[in-house]
Amino acid sequence: DDVDFQGRPIVGILNTWSELNTCHSHFRNRADEVRRGVLQSGGFPVEVPVMSLGEMLMKPTTMLYRNLLAMEVEEVLRCHPIDAAVLMGGCDKTVPAMLMGAISADIPSIFLPAGPMLKARWKDVTLGSGSDVWKYWDERLAGNLCDKDWQGIENCIARSAGTCMTMGTASTMACVTEAMGFSLPGAACTPAVLAEHSRLATRTGRRAVDMAVNNFRPSEFMTIKSIENGLITSLAIGGSTNAIVHLIAIAGRLGLELTLDRFDELSRT
Repeated sequence: DDVDFQGRPIVGILNTWSELNTCHSHFRNRADEVRRGVLQSGGFPVEVPVMSLGEMLMKPTTMLYRNLLAMEVEEVLRCHPIDAAVLMGGCDKTVPAMLMGAISADIPSIFLPAGPMLKARWKDVTLGSGSDVWKYWDERLAGNLCDKDWQGIENCIARSAGTCMTMGTASTMACVTEAMGFSLPGAACTPAVLAEHSRLATRTGRRAVDMAVNNFRPSEFMTIKSIENGLITSLAIGGSTNAIVHLIAIAGRLGLELTLDRFDELSRT
């Protein structure tokens, strides 16, 4: 019925939930919490599924699909009657892809990061989900890990939903996104399975309605200074070097030039 949405901002919830992507496996519930926030602020929420780029199981690399997801996000926002969007993502290439698509569509958009998974421990050793997997895989290939130990590591290293809890691409891009103003303050470091992440999702939904009402589009806040805020943040936290290629691509969507010389210059200040 028209009364459901007439005179209300329509907020698209772009959900990258997938059972094949641990980073986003909690998004089925989070979408409902975003929806709650949209309704609280008088908006009309509509959920739209988009491609989920899970680094663990997609071969040879999700980088092959970053631009495809960016195209999908852009076209989903262009072709539907949507006044604002909540971008739900987290795993490595998903973050820049969704930002790139939203920037090109240039409708009010806010990013909800998946959040890091809980810290893992095995035999009193802290495991880094995005780094120790390779170290112990080498140990396994060298014959230094028995089947029981390998199974133990496998069962411990990803103990909850969420992105890798190490400073890999996912955590780096979440911090960069927040520094650029594309997500709420504190969003980047809120663990995926905490109650605070549920509240973050609801607040993000409320903010999306405000952005729709005020027509606050990416072109209004994503300037070269915003990009450099993200760049400096990545340098300060010792972030993933993948942030370089993603920030250059994001700047390109804005028609801005970001050079390697500028990365080098800021790294020395």
